[in-house]
Amino acid sequence: MTEPTSPPATPACPAAAGAASAPVRPTAAGRARWAAGRGRRRDRQVYLRRYPLLFTLLAATRRRPVARLGRTVLVHDAQSYLDALTRIPLDRLAAGTVGGAARQLGVDGLLFDQEGPAHLRARRALADGLGPAGVARLRPVWTQVLRRRLAPLARGASVDLVPVVAELAGATTAALLGVCGDPSALAAAARRVAATAAAEQLPGPRRPGRAEAARRATSALADLLDPSSGGGGGAGSASGPGLAGMLAVAAVNTTVAGVPRAVAWCADDRLWRYAEQTDTREILVDELLRVTAPSPLLPRVAAGSGELDGCPVRPGDRLLLVARHAAGAHRGGPDCVDPAPTRTARLVFGAGRHSCPGARLARAQLADVLAALAPYRPVVVSARADGRAALPGWARLVIRAGRCG
Repeated sequence: MTEPTSPPATPACPAAAGAASAPVRPTAAGRARWAAGRGRRRDRQVYLRRYPLLFTLLAATRRRPVARLGRTVLVHDAQSYLDALTRIPLDRLAAGTVGGAARQLGVDGLLFDQEGPAHLRARRALADGLGPAGVARLRPVWTQVLRRRLAPLARGASVDLVPVVAELAGATTAALLGVCGDPSALAAAARRVAATAAAEQLPGPRRPGRAEAARRATSALADLLDPSSGGGGGAGSASGPGLAGMLAVAAVNTTVAGVPRAVAWCADDRLWRYAEQTDTREILVDELLRVTAPSPLLPRVAAGSGELDGCPVRPGDRLLLVARHAAGAHRGGPDCVDPAPTRTARLVFGAGRHSCPGARLARAQLADVLAALAPYRPVVVSARADGRAALPGWARLVIRAGRCG
């Protein structure tokens, strides 16, 4: 998708009847509107590159709070999204769900047995690693990566942000799980697991070798997370390698998908001034996560009957919970002057007992990335959407320092 190189001009208006038209010049308001929409135009590419048909379907049905297509129920609005997560019994281990993918990694229940005691025990085991104390312990890990990998910006060089964020995610995940090894290798393995699992769920004929590729990717990740390879004793070790694998897949993929998209939107819409101060930076983080929604779609399967905005839900129905629409990402870009309510913005992390345990970590990491980049006010030099990753994101996002002031 090619973007125009300049804002659209305002129509010329003759000064008097029969007079020649004045030169076409964009107004300040027109330039502002054009700049404000640049982030959305660029970000749309990651959806159209990875899931063009699904994105088109979701866009076509988003005006309806709930839409049924056969045994699939699309859930768009905030209240129906909340009701689906809190009032409809869910089978989180069904095929095609995150829990179903967890079974492929050897996780029996744990975080995905949302109704049982195993779920509560697993979440308590993660509290130290992902709570305030855990985030404070992990912060030096990713800030060290940022200092080293972003240093070339000070010399006027360009930096591809995707491998930087991949190393950041891999290092943080390794520290969280208490394993040693190459952070970039860990991140690459976790991304391959997610990509092959996502490919297995796509409609259409199965390509030969796809299932075997998924098994090989899972095995490679398990080897990297084996405590005997060094370390051990982290947040995932108490519950076994299966949970460690799922934590690695979730943490790495959402970070690598979400952070570069947020930075691109911040650069395109010229929001760096909000990243310079702690109070406005926190608002900016929530707004960027709201509009990017790193996990834009939550697939679930109903385990019991219910109703969503008048639409009956039957056991076995596939629910597609559109987190980005529930959070209002399609209605407007990030707005630090009049932001969405916090409760709405954070719907991208789920709700209640179905909320993401890593939300605090995600917000802290994005805040520190923005703080590290703010002095440079970087601009996007080039970008290429990822056509293979599990989540919509950038395969390449090159930035360089922009003009200060």
